[in-house]
Amino acid sequence: MLVSGGRVVDPASGLDAVTDVLLIEGKVAAVGPDLRSQCPPGTEILDARGLVVAPGLIDIHVHFREPGQTKKEDVQSGSRCAVRGGFSTVVCMPNTSPAIDNAGTVALIQDSAAKAQCRVEITGALTKGIAGEELAPIGSLHKAGVVALTDDGHCIQNNDLMRRACEYARMFDLPIMDHCQDYGLVTKGVMHEGKYSTILGLAGWPAAGEELIVARNILLAEQTGTVIHCQHLSSAGSVRLLREARGRGVPISGEACPHHFTLTDACIAGSEEFWREDGVDQAARFFEDTPLPEWPNYHTDFKMNPPLRSTRDREAILEGLVDGTLTIISSDHAPHSQSEKDVEFDYAPFGIVGLETELSLSLMALVHTGRLSLIGTLAKLTSEPAKLLRLQDGRGEIRVGGVADLTLFDPDEEWTSSRDDTASKSSNNPFHGWRLRGRVLHTIVGGRRVWSLRSAP
Repeated sequence: MLVSGGRVVDPASGLDAVTDVLLIEGKVAAVGPDLRSQCPPGTEILDARGLVVAPGLIDIHVHFREPGQTKKEDVQSGSRCAVRGGFSTVVCMPNTSPAIDNAGTVALIQDSAAKAQCRVEITGALTKGIAGEELAPIGSLHKAGVVALTDDGHCIQNNDLMRRACEYARMFDLPIMDHCQDYGLVTKGVMHEGKYSTILGLAGWPAAGEELIVARNILLAEQTGTVIHCQHLSSAGSVRLLREARGRGVPISGEACPHHFTLTDACIAGSEEFWREDGVDQAARFFEDTPLPEWPNYHTDFKMNPPLRSTRDREAILEGLVDGTLTIISSDHAPHSQSEKDVEFDYAPFGIVGLETELSLSLMALVHTGRLSLIGTLAKLTSEPAKLLRLQDGRGEIRVGGVADLTLFDPDEEWTSSRDDTASKSSNNPFHGWRLRGRVLHTIVGGRRVWSLRSAP
């Protein structure tokens, strides 16, 4: 395949130019202007004029619910979601039923992943049954092929056990990805502790419940030398702690999710509160003059873990992305069935779907507002995730000899997000009815086009 005439943006090399990319036998064969003369007979020509050609996007934080909860999602439906969102590689979390805490369960998912439309990597649990009591067989998990270790959805509360986990992980050169939550502070909180939790009468979840574990992880990363990645950070304090630690060279990193840098806890009080809260002008800039959707208060599609926080926290997350404190953007794609979400707010499960809206929201919040360059934003979706996971086959970049994974998108095309237009088995999408800007047109994995929005020329 020859991808011709697109704006090729490769954060790993710094390339940002209108040029061609030639793909042969699943690899990048050449990058340069006017490569038609180098094409073997029968080469498919994909006209990319007017489109951005990026390395295949990588999402290091998804829940595909297999095994055990496949009524919500499975590897096949999740991978279809991923390629619609431009993702050629995703990383599944281990909080399944049973948990991915042994080599046999890893092999089960690898069998399913072999039939998926995108590349599916697997994380292994840090503790048996993700119960936080006894270390999982980390050596066996490494040998089975996991790319990282995490108890995501849970957080090890025993600090000595977490230290030992770090020491074992370093032996096998595996990063740890940690869901930062101090249960003693969070208790039964269901939304951010603040003005709106008081107004709505819902149990508050203080930001300090996240920040305590971020501080703990900084200390352990500094002591053990293990790379610890803090997942889906949501608070200004977490960003501040991470910024200081990274400035000292501590091997600690963090990620942000689009819902945390676009929405706030005011969403739970209804659309009217969100649009007129302090700082709404910044939020409104994402959507310019397009009609905005309406939603009632207590809407459970705005219930996620960690929770949506204040305008100040949202601004801090954006600042952390811009200055490089937060190096990765991920979706925390967490499907739930409609019957589970259609209950009182207290009883609904945490989580939303996000793979299909992730790129658009990132472009709108960072690129189209002028906060961050396109190449800087794409780095957080390509080269930085590949670097964290030590992917050596060329994923996250466009280089000769590397795998032929590409994402082609129009950064300016507008479209309306809809719960009814999804590849997921679930529809818990808080951006239903939102007018978004930036859309994936083609996703290429291993030199093969696995998704096209419209028929390609």
